[in-house]
Amino acid sequence: MDELRDPSAESLAVADVVVITGMSGAGRTHAMHVFEDLGYYVIDNLPPSLLLPLADIVGLHSGVGRHLACVCDLRSQGLFDELLDEIAELKAHEISVTLLFLDASDEVLRRRYALSRRRNPIAKEGEGNLEAIRRERAQLASVRDAADVVIDTSNLRPIELTRTINRLFSELSATQLMEVHVFSFGFKYGMPAEADLLIDVRFLPNPYWDPAMRRLSGKDALVRDFVLEHEQTRAFLGAWEALLDAVMPGYVAEGKSYLSIGVGCSGGQHRSVVLADATAAYLEGQGYAVSVSHRDLPKAKADPLVTAEDGAPAEALAHDEDRG
Repeated sequence: MDELRDPSAESLAVADVVVITGMSGAGRTHAMHVFEDLGYYVIDNLPPSLLLPLADIVGLHSGVGRHLACVCDLRSQGLFDELLDEIAELKAHEISVTLLFLDASDEVLRRRYALSRRRNPIAKEGEGNLEAIRRERAQLASVRDAADVVIDTSNLRPIELTRTINRLFSELSATQLMEVHVFSFGFKYGMPAEADLLIDVRFLPNPYWDPAMRRLSGKDALVRDFVLEHEQTRAFLGAWEALLDAVMPGYVAEGKSYLSIGVGCSGGQHRSVVLADATAAYLEGQGYAVSVSHRDLPKAKADPLVTAEDGAPAEALAHDEDRG
């Protein structure tokens, strides 16, 4: 095995396979979720003898498969004894492996089981949690000694464990690890329930009332220039970007893996499209991983053409807030 690595170290070379093991109650389930967010293919309670076949199934032999994170622990009972041999077999097949051991003190583990009102999963009939913890520690001593990384979670909050795993097992920065999706929408088609942040831009000048732009969208240069060149829009963007600068680092610090930002106008065709694109471009420039979409833009094509000389037929005037 490689030399034991201190979890305060910088990022490791990303291995093909991360084997997660350690004490029951030390955070293996939470670690699984973190590796899932990092894009690993994650398997829980895997008998060690299946590590090599699984690596073959997901394509690691060919070098094109996803990284694997597998939890192997004493729940597999006698099968677990093969763990170190199976890791050596992976390396013999030129598959890189990192063995991650999660630990915590006996007293902390006992308190965690007491709070959750659960029994240690390897406890025998008539055996208390503390006795099971001590027996498990003795059985895992050689594995802990062989681990590449040992993380003691006794005094770690879940977010701190997340940060440690992200730092060690991802080549991306904390900012890049949070996926940000920016989308435009029209209030006339309903409020988006999925938005973490939502901004209403219906107060900005509306291109819809210019006949030359009515059937265009925020993807067209004429509309984009109209929206962005207004002094009111420039003032808004300055304030909006300052708000994003204030809140985005907080979401990153809390370990949020996905953030959805909705930008809404009346019909989701003009202003929200322009400003969703502008928001996405700004965040991308700040180093975030950003995607952008326009929820209601296709619906605009289904709206009837407005041909009245004054820009709106009489029946539309009562619904002018639903436009643009």
